[in-house]
Amino acid sequence: MLATFLKRCLLVLLGPFIFLFVAFIPALCGKRPGFRGWFWRTVSRSCSWLLWFLDVDVDISDEAREALRTDTNSVIAVNHRSHLDGFSMLHVIPDEKWVTFGAKKELCEAALLKRGFDGAGLLKIDRSKGRDALASLTEAVADMPERRSPILFVEGTRATKPGLPPFKAGAVLVAQKTGRAVRPFVISHSDKLLPRGKFFPFKGTIHIDILPQMHFGADENTDACVARLRAAMAAAYDAQTGEVTDLTTDL
Repeated sequence: MLATFLKRCLLVLLGPFIFLFVAFIPALCGKRPGFRGWFWRTVSRSCSWLLWFLDVDVDISDEAREALRTDTNSVIAVNHRSHLDGFSMLHVIPDEKWVTFGAKKELCEAALLKRGFDGAGLLKIDRSKGRDALASLTEAVADMPERRSPILFVEGTRATKPGLPPFKAGAVLVAQKTGRAVRPFVISHSDKLLPRGKFFPFKGTIHIDILPQMHFGADENTDACVARLRAAMAAAYDAQTGEVTDLTTDL
């Protein structure tokens, strides 16, 4: 208990400086060659420090780490249970794998964050524009090197009920239109450590499963592809949590 208390005191003291550095260094150095690769490695290490301060461990197999290290030409599709998800994801991303996130347009254009997000290469998503937003996202992904993958939350928002809720089609559509595979990334137990409304998480372990790439042809029915993706991710999630996903909600 004492060690946990001391770690959290250190986090309160050092956390704001780490956040400010990560948030604003892209605004200063974002145009330098090789910056984005260095930046995301730095973010990954910052996430690892944060989880250590919070006494949160991440359980992931050696096989899953290797799958991420060698992953290319994919869209990473991840479920979303709590504010710990992004930190745990970046904690396990190997240096060899480059990633970026999609973010709401309103966040990307915030006065204090705009230059930083541009420098970091975040993908701007304007949800109010529907198909136009999907088209701009697809274009950005098509221009990415195969080594870099966008990370897209397939539920659209944090889930609040047992099991995996119905998925949005965005990740599958982007994969179909760009010829990329979908790499399912399944997070479990993060909502047990940090439920809604709680500021500091409980001490514990988050589990991550990395599933084999799934390929969806451009001429396949998108709804059927989304259902297949959800079924695969739900099987891994339910096995870890003991919950039961109602797959009939896709019908």
